[in-house]
Amino acid sequence: MPTPNPAALEFMLTRRSRPAKTLTGPVPSREELKVLLTAAARTPDHGKLEPWRFVVLEKAALTRLAALVPVRAAALGIDPDRTEKAVAQFRDADLAVAVISAPKASPKIPQIEQVYSAGAVCLALLNAALASGWGANWLSAWPSHDRAFIAEGLGLAEHESVAGFIHIGTETSAPPERPRPDVDQITTWMDR
Repeated sequence: MPTPNPAALEFMLTRRSRPAKTLTGPVPSREELKVLLTAAARTPDHGKLEPWRFVVLEKAALTRLAALVPVRAAALGIDPDRTEKAVAQFRDADLAVAVISAPKASPKIPQIEQVYSAGAVCLALLNAALASGWGANWLSAWPSHDRAFIAEGLGLAEHESVAGFIHIGTETSAPPERPRPDVDQITTWMDR
């Protein structure tokens, strides 16, 4: 018979990301953040390859990335509204963690499974932050997919990509609940 953890299940049933634009300081200390990163690193990882890593972006780094966005946007022909939204994602943040997908060569573990693991790290970090009482949000947007932006801004190698930017801080307002999927509509039961 399984031993239930009602508090953990209740958290999962009621968890809600906090919009990054509503987050402010204070942010977790390095010691507090290390606990959250440790929790995220417990993500399923077939083959124990650790096909991901973290880049912690503190205020000065976020400001530098915000300044790089318009340069890349101009080179790519990104419209002003999308450019400003991407600038704000970095400029207005006090702390974000870039979860880097860094697949390893493996004869046994397909690259796609390693990429899935990096995505799972993003969700684990988001949930660890929320469970610790912080506001948190998982963002990406076009800069995270632009090779020049991630190479220059984050120093990523050619085989690496950004799985997500996890913004963490103090929430200024709780968002309203939003509609959730109808589980009956998205579930197929197969008994044979």
